[in-house]
Amino acid sequence: MNTVHIPASRPYDVQIGPGLLYSLGDRVKALCPRAGRCLVVTDDAVGPLWLRKATHPLCAGDLPFHVYTLPHGEASKTAEQLVALLNCAASLHLTRSDVFLALGGGMVGDLTGLAAATYMRGVDYIQIPTTLLAAIDSSVGGKTAVDLPAGKNLMGAFWQPRHVLCDTDTLRTLPEADFVSGCAELIKTAVLFDPALFDLLAREGRDFDQAAVITRCVEHKRDVVAQDERDTGRRALLNLGHTLGHAAEAHSGFALTHGQAVAIGMATVCRAAGKYGICPPDLPAQVEAILEKFGLPTHTDYPLDALMERMLSDKKRAGNTVNVIVPERIGACAVRPMDRDVLRDFMKAGL
Repeated sequence: MNTVHIPASRPYDVQIGPGLLYSLGDRVKALCPRAGRCLVVTDDAVGPLWLRKATHPLCAGDLPFHVYTLPHGEASKTAEQLVALLNCAASLHLTRSDVFLALGGGMVGDLTGLAAATYMRGVDYIQIPTTLLAAIDSSVGGKTAVDLPAGKNLMGAFWQPRHVLCDTDTLRTLPEADFVSGCAELIKTAVLFDPALFDLLAREGRDFDQAAVITRCVEHKRDVVAQDERDTGRRALLNLGHTLGHAAEAHSGFALTHGQAVAIGMATVCRAAGKYGICPPDLPAQVEAILEKFGLPTHTDYPLDALMERMLSDKKRAGNTVNVIVPERIGACAVRPMDRDVLRDFMKAGL
């Protein structure tokens, strides 16, 4: 088991390794000693696979629990589902000493975290990511959100979890498409911060050591969160590929997975950066090659006008500018504010 300490405003540990679900009861009792009950939030895809193994240690620890099951998929990450979950907690008469447990991928973790942030003005919650994407990204750092019709993650709050329990055994049951989607975030982390990790992934492909690579990615995220917990500076770097990626994901009606969309966005900004002379001329081909090695897309045929409309409604917009993360070399990227016209020209160069 590997442990990464996150020195946030509410510090916590991320535990990574196989078989950790069996310790869930002990973790809850140690971290939330006043907890009378647990509200386990999962979805109808994860629940049949992992709910019994997650709740057995709660039973063994004499921890009463209730289960709330969401329909799986990004379509459930809505204000309506958030209110339904909050109403469930209220109907159970849960108190601020009780704890929410998010068992699932990014949708479950984001929605449960926002519910925990807002229920009675804040209760503890524990992230139990069951996807690669959630393990290395959304479960760590305290960003919680749901989507609005205008765009992704527009209703949210910063609320750090009490703990993150990443049992790598859960990755065995991931559909291949979801595993590949998570790999886009691995590659993003490597492009941002870690040339050695980039070389490792380019060499080993999908056969990488899961616990070791997840730990390395969480360590990078720890460093960013420690410097910029509220996402006002350096943390913006984590949005590499997300400006165009979120637009493509939403335009597809979420037929594109988040990872596929980020891969397209990352490849696009790399090609544009190459044409503008911002990065070495061979960098775009390197990034495209590693994305393709993992089975991720690198292009989209969606019209630029439609993507621009969505990019300009992105929550990362500041005034009339959008901050775009642009690679300068593998392991170093920069935040570049772009107004509408500059953004359009830049993205057009990369599409």
